[in-house]
Formats: sequence, structure tokens, C-alpha cells
Amino acid sequence: MQEIKDFHIHLYYDESTINIAKEVGLKAQSEFDISIGRFHEKNVGPHPRWSVQLSIPTDKFGEILAWVSLNRKGLTIFSHPNTGDDLLDHTEHSIWMGELLELNTKIFSKD
Repeated sequence: MQEIKDFHIHLYYDESTINIAKEVGLKAQSEFDISIGRFHEKNVGPHPRWSVQLSIPTDKFGEILAWVSLNRKGLTIFSHPNTGDDLLDHTEHSIWMGELLELNTKIFSKD
């Protein structure tokens, strides 16, 4: 089994749901003392919507993912481990809640 360094949970939103994402993200940060990224108002990296990233230690992932599942307030959630293989982590190893979206995985191409 590959070593999992940590996990990312991405909250997806748009201009009509950014305040909900801020509420959920900041509440998760406060509840679990985790790191939270910037609230992007553009698509970043492989993500097809505006997003914010929660960085989750491996030992807290189950608890925080369960909390997010009950508190996501209709937001689409994309989560994945970080093993060092970005393509697999963002495809085969990912977990979705809500709408299943297509990521721009071409950025992980080794060509």
C-alpha cells in the first residue's frame, strides 16, 4: 500500500454559494484545528469550479469527512489522499459527495 501523507477535502462553490462554503470551511477549521486554503473565485488546478482546500492529517480524515458529509449544506465535495501520484490521487483514489464533476487531469500528464 502506498503511504498517504495527508488528505485534501475541496469544497466547490460559485458566486451564489461562496458564503455557504466560507461558513462550512471556517467551521471545519475551527472545530478540528486544520489548515484551510484560500477561497478561490476562479478555477484553480484541476478543479472545474471555484474551491477551497482543507488539509487533513491522516489520523483525522475519517472524523472530518464524516462531519463534512453531515454539514456540507448542499456543496459538492471532492476529497483525495496525497500519495505523490497526483493523477491516481485525483481519479482512482478520490471520493465525491454531491455532483460528480470532471476534473482537468491533463495537468498531471507526464508528456
